[in-house]
Amino acid sequence: MRSLPLADFTPALNHQSEVPLYRQLYERIALSIRSGNFSRGERLPATRELAGLLGLNRATVSAAYDMLETAGLIAGQVGRGSFVTGQVTRPPAGSFDWAALLEPNALPPSGPSGGFGGGISSFVMSRPARALFPLDDFRASCQAVLARPDLDAILQLGSPSGYEPLRRHLIDEARRQSLAAPGDDLLITNGCQQALDLIARVLLRPGDTVAVEDPVYTGLKNLLLANGAQLVGIPVGLDGMDVTHLQTILERSRPRFLVVTSNFQNPTGATLPLASRRALLDAARAARVPVVENDAYGELRYSGDPLPAIKQLDESGSTVLLRSFSKVSFPGLRVGWVVGPKPLIDRLRQAKEAADLHTDQLSQAVLLEFAESGRLDAHRARMLQAGAERLAATLDACGRFLPPGTRYTRPHGGMNVWVRLPEPLDAGELLPRAQKEGVAYIPGRYFAVSRQEPGALRLSFAGLHPDQIRSGLAVLGRIVAEEIARASAGAAPSSAMV
Repeated sequence: MRSLPLADFTPALNHQSEVPLYRQLYERIALSIRSGNFSRGERLPATRELAGLLGLNRATVSAAYDMLETAGLIAGQVGRGSFVTGQVTRPPAGSFDWAALLEPNALPPSGPSGGFGGGISSFVMSRPARALFPLDDFRASCQAVLARPDLDAILQLGSPSGYEPLRRHLIDEARRQSLAAPGDDLLITNGCQQALDLIARVLLRPGDTVAVEDPVYTGLKNLLLANGAQLVGIPVGLDGMDVTHLQTILERSRPRFLVVTSNFQNPTGATLPLASRRALLDAARAARVPVVENDAYGELRYSGDPLPAIKQLDESGSTVLLRSFSKVSFPGLRVGWVVGPKPLIDRLRQAKEAADLHTDQLSQAVLLEFAESGRLDAHRARMLQAGAERLAATLDACGRFLPPGTRYTRPHGGMNVWVRLPEPLDAGELLPRAQKEGVAYIPGRYFAVSRQEPGALRLSFAGLHPDQIRSGLAVLGRIVAEEIARASAGAAPSSAMV
């Protein structure tokens, strides 16, 4: 298998374009593969080599290669590089050509796929542990709903607003907590993800700017990009979004809206302090920019006093609050909700009805029974205890096993810890070796908006037993230490894929 000459990799990239450089590079290489200029089995240049040739950050080239692999155009092989897998084949004569109809998917991948066979520890998924699910309590809630005389109504088509008994329960609770103003309403959705999607459909026009955290949850980033948004990233530090930087962006860019995770942000685990919440509201109010508060992790506080939601502090009615059952109970049931001004909720309801009519009523009825029976509160208490143990194990293992110079966040709740490895290490380059030794994580580049942090990675700890956490971080720490020694000796990374 021959390597493609570097002369073939001189695409004209526009550094002034609103299209990110990694997407431009992806499109140029994808076009060369689809047109047959690059043949099956040919080896692409290493990311370090191509980055040097084009004057790009190495993480930019890696992101383009990730997109090519997701599109099925190339395949990475540990220790060998990335190879062209073949051109898009045309269907036989007379068959419908779907490939010609569909636009190329230029969205970045949401995370690495494959290469991990369930060995020691996977820190990839931000979700609760299945072993903590109270299955007997859940069965009891199901049985109670199935025995109800109005079961036939629950199994019938319902309102796009949601199962009305659950909707009333949620809005009454929101009013009790001062989360719902007199002019607010509530819509039940298929988790926070659908709520974000509906907001994007209703508020966005192609080319609109949206202000988001940087780094940011990949599901939100890809959702907004798919809706034609231009993202402007606000740096996230130990205390969450940099509000001073946000004020500048709001004044300069006037984004269509701002999305912020107030508690235990994904991927960093950071929480926005009270003073920053107030400053954020003041800045958004002055710029007349609505705030979408994604609070999926707020109930998972293991220590310290809870802070009021941004929605609670807002007196202008410009904040929309998203919450969900997914992180504290059963993610597979996909039940979340959005609270906001009635005119917006009405439009979201119309968009939801057009998309899926309504959220599954049986799941909603079971979750209402689970909550009203007291089983949810008992389960939440167990989740908080288990989460505290898993977080403590993660922070302790980071301190014990990761080498000096490693930095990591120390959240008081949630499901994620953000790690920055010592320079010049690249978390994406280390991943293949870590996977080979039974450890998986998501490199920071998947969460990047405009700031590339090659050494960053996310550890999602909630789904792992403390022993798995300690074992996995012991392995990761050894790999990192060995790569630091290699870098000090001037050797090439031992597990580079591309």
